[in-house]
Amino acid sequence: MHFGIKTAVACCLIVTGAGSSSALAADTGGAAPVTAASPLPAATPKVHLFPVTARTPSLKYKGPVYVKTPTGEVVPFTPTESGAASATGSAASLTGGAAPVTATSPTADPFPPSGTSSATGPTPRPELLVPGTTARYVDGLAAAPIEAPAAVQEIIWAGNELIGLPYIYGGGHASFISRGYDCSGTVSYALHGAHLLNTPEDSSEFEGFGAHGPGRWVAIFGNAGHAYMTVAGLRLDTSSADDPSNEQGPRWRPLRPANEGFVVRHPVGL
Repeated sequence: MHFGIKTAVACCLIVTGAGSSSALAADTGGAAPVTAASPLPAATPKVHLFPVTARTPSLKYKGPVYVKTPTGEVVPFTPTESGAASATGSAASLTGGAAPVTATSPTADPFPPSGTSSATGPTPRPELLVPGTTARYVDGLAAAPIEAPAAVQEIIWAGNELIGLPYIYGGGHASFISRGYDCSGTVSYALHGAHLLNTPEDSSEFEGFGAHGPGRWVAIFGNAGHAYMTVAGLRLDTSSADDPSNEQGPRWRPLRPANEGFVVRHPVGL
């Protein structure tokens, strides 16, 4: 007697469940309903990494160039005819007609000839900008991409300040300010310009700097004997390897076709 009652109740539960499933199927066109237990897969955003090698050493660029004035205004830049790294130029040509960008005196040459040194070391240069996300070589200087983070732009502008100074072994290590720089001193100065390094490091120390591998914008190459870096598609290096210009001292150069023998690091977040 009691067994029959339990069986009847169970059957009622089964029938009720079947009716609910049929109703849901009818409401969804026969497909199973999407519930919180089965969310749609989220799209994984792609991370753009700048290349650290190049098939060609060409640095030609003919697009628009701008300069950031001391007041923060961005105006057109007029390159000098003989190249920024060795030309005197006028204040107007350096700022597109705006106030001078450099902190040197009006009669001083804002671009010392290649290989010369200064009693004060690095020389302020125009803060050049180009559209897009790739740095460009403009009249002897590197122009920072407008769409890059501020730290990337500051690395590039700091690197420009060293152009024209000679290679000096140990230069840039006793102090960030020096009359010449070696390889790791150059990288240290550029990173310091973006407030990413408080104390100069040697090439071996850069093997443990920041995070592993190339970053989105910056890659630092270091081993026991040399260090250099790539920033948004340009290479800051004291070595003229793979550089047709064969210019010595710290300067911007083409990317190398290969970077064997180096540990690759990058500033965290860049």
